[in-house]
Amino acid sequence: MTDAQIEAQVREVLYANMIEGQNGGYTFHYTKPSPGTYPFQYFWDTCFHVYTLTALEEYDMAKKHIKSLFQLQEQDGFVGHILYWKHPFPARSTDVFQLRPKSLFRLTKPHMTALVQPPLVAEAVQRIYNRTHDTGFLKEMLPKLKAYYNWLHQNRDFEGEGLLSIISPYESGMDWKASYDPVLNFGPGRANWRLFLKVMWLEMGNFRRGYNLKRIYKQDNFIVKDVAYNTIYAQNLHALAALCAAAKDPDAATYKARAERCSDSILKYMYNPQDYAFYDLAGHNMKQLRIATATIFFPVVLNNIPVHISEAVLERHLLGQDGFHVPFPIPSLSVREPAFNPRESVYIWRGPTWVVFNWFMHRFLLRKGYKEEADGLLLSVKKLITKSGFREYYDPFTGAGHGAHSFTWSGLLLDMIKASQQKTEES
Repeated sequence: MTDAQIEAQVREVLYANMIEGQNGGYTFHYTKPSPGTYPFQYFWDTCFHVYTLTALEEYDMAKKHIKSLFQLQEQDGFVGHILYWKHPFPARSTDVFQLRPKSLFRLTKPHMTALVQPPLVAEAVQRIYNRTHDTGFLKEMLPKLKAYYNWLHQNRDFEGEGLLSIISPYESGMDWKASYDPVLNFGPGRANWRLFLKVMWLEMGNFRRGYNLKRIYKQDNFIVKDVAYNTIYAQNLHALAALCAAAKDPDAATYKARAERCSDSILKYMYNPQDYAFYDLAGHNMKQLRIATATIFFPVVLNNIPVHISEAVLERHLLGQDGFHVPFPIPSLSVREPAFNPRESVYIWRGPTWVVFNWFMHRFLLRKGYKEEADGLLLSVKKLITKSGFREYYDPFTGAGHGAHSFTWSGLLLDMIKASQQKTEES
């Protein structure tokens, strides 16, 4: 397909999945990630949609998506990872345990889950502001953003090291990520019903504790510092600091300091010099989970990571032959891991290729002068979508599409195309 054809198809998929309406005194506007599989408003999915909408120059629509995301924000700043606007029950029975017990008494009204997702929203707002220079939108959203990131800082940085913990595999956005298996006392090996039961038992435990974070942390059943989650957190604290500076808000220095603290702790605790990899951490002792998922090189995008470390990580894993060299990169798990499964499965993120990994690394590679490598990731995604359409994930060897159909995340290809075009023009 030509770039123009891709843009037309991205627009068609996004518009077909878009929802707008009113309920309970709220006006909502969002895009379903997929028509049937994922029908609700999801936190980091909304942020991905903002990137795609701004690539389409649909700025007003992007603003509506962000405003909708914060409509149910609680007074302490919390925003859940799924917003249910008109549907009283979750799409999956397993998601019931992600609600606070008190929410069960108000299912007919708009409500949220008790979980969070990767905090990509400051960068999403920054993207809109940088493209529109809409100071009114910035001033409206900035207090909400500050309250949200303050909630994360106050409630999920349990040890005061600047790193955030997740309390459920679903909070990372990578539900069945193989690096969580040791924490769940599963494996090593391919996922099966035993892993499912272990995750459900964990979810039920959080539910029984009323999502009381102090009790959950003390229990230490699943306290994980995810590499991707914290990399995104550090990036977005920098974005929040920039937004504060643009609004002449004195808190800019606070968020910049938090970003640097988080980045320093990522390097201190997550980097393994023997493996040239950044690993997730488990428990109160922050033990490295030495399983090579595709997030092992995420922190190279951070400014505080020394150049020699970034280059070593990239050369070993992303650009070299060490576990991630497949016809259609980037696989979500190294082919050398026992849990690797490239085929379609309910246990996702354990081998197949997702467009989001290519999108995330593409921006960094372009910025750092790895143009040939960036072009390779872009071309791979073009081939996947030309071959199999807009699917949730793809077989890294054959390019076959799997999972949800008309999946909006794959529309991030358009943002990759625009970024590549801009870089070419600048050169």
